[in-house]
Amino acid sequence: MSLSVVIVAGLHADARRTAVARLLADVPGSVVLHHDLETAPAGTVVRTVRDATGLLAAGEAPLVNDCACCALREDLVPELRRLAQDGRTRLAVVELWDSVEPKAMAEVVTAGGLTVTGVVTAVDPALVLPYLGNGDDLAERGLAAAATDQRTVADTFARQLEYATVLAVADSPEADDEDRELLSQLHPTARQVPIADSRPRDGAEGPSDAGRADGANGVNAANAADGAAGGRPPAALARAALAGFDVEAAAAAQHPACALLPAEADAHGVATFVWRRHRPFHPERLYAALEDVTCAAARSRGRFWLADRPDTLLHWDAAGGALCVESAGPWLAALPDAAWDMIPPVRRAAAALDWHPEHGDRCQHLVFTSPGLDRDGLARLLESCLLTDAEYAAGRDAWKRLPPAFDTLLEV
Repeated sequence: MSLSVVIVAGLHADARRTAVARLLADVPGSVVLHHDLETAPAGTVVRTVRDATGLLAAGEAPLVNDCACCALREDLVPELRRLAQDGRTRLAVVELWDSVEPKAMAEVVTAGGLTVTGVVTAVDPALVLPYLGNGDDLAERGLAAAATDQRTVADTFARQLEYATVLAVADSPEADDEDRELLSQLHPTARQVPIADSRPRDGAEGPSDAGRADGANGVNAANAADGAAGGRPPAALARAALAGFDVEAAAAAQHPACALLPAEADAHGVATFVWRRHRPFHPERLYAALEDVTCAAARSRGRFWLADRPDTLLHWDAAGGALCVESAGPWLAALPDAAWDMIPPVRRAAAALDWHPEHGDRCQHLVFTSPGLDRDGLARLLESCLLTDAEYAAGRDAWKRLPPAFDTLLEV
């Protein structure tokens, strides 16, 4: 029997534990592997393995380079291989500790020769906006995974949410239509599965799961979950978690150059505003407007270009009132033709969608999602940061002489 691995992540710990319990109950022969990083200050990470009946095994993994998350990486694959060799486990649910992000773990597991059939992030809809707006450092909340961990609650939650292909949604009495709409607009392509009611009525397939049985790893959900819950049709969460997961596609969907960004939307008081232009930003004017642009939405992301850095693709990533701007390498148009053969097809396809006769794939593609979003005001602010007609007409040599306002931010 081959071992399937499902990764369950999420800062919403109660929702995460409920989702894990649901998977254990619905898939016979399943166990959950969890590394508790809360014990890291004492120098170790506690590992537990349990099934639906209780604790099966416990052990400790020493810190690696004073990093609890590094210890998790070193210990995870050997433990999964042990479960696979034992032959009695059909599904290993890897329940990540609160602030651990699923992307790194999915890539570690896959690189270790194991099959990840699903990545699930558990969420409480009523907590989405509070967490997305929380700019506290993880260290302040006792959630840092290493002494050097400088992440915030907001940016960590955003990455956990947006990487997963399945969202296990808690039944939250406090959640309203705005909360649920915000969740849907933040990650419109994810399959949302209610945790509390994950068994299909009359064995019917949910519309979002239909046709998704065969995953990119060649795993068939019907085979993987065959006989789940005593031969009844597999519960919706188990079906979604076993449907297959493509690590390379997931990484591409998060890469700044070809990220699958949300489209325009407006419902229940929540809006997603997509702003696309081909004219470059004036570095000083954009820098002066950064705080206003960052705080205009609960979440914003995308790619952009500055007039003084015409060949550099810049990544915009904002949540919790904090902005991260970093270089994501060159635009394709800045590369010699010979280099294009080494570029992945997904990157070339994304560039083709934004291609401009003069600038190639250089563009502003920023997406803002928030309740109460002032689209018109935000559009005016962004437009005011572009080069004027006169500045644009001066040409690239003149652009490169503009004051390099972003040097400090980009640590040049």
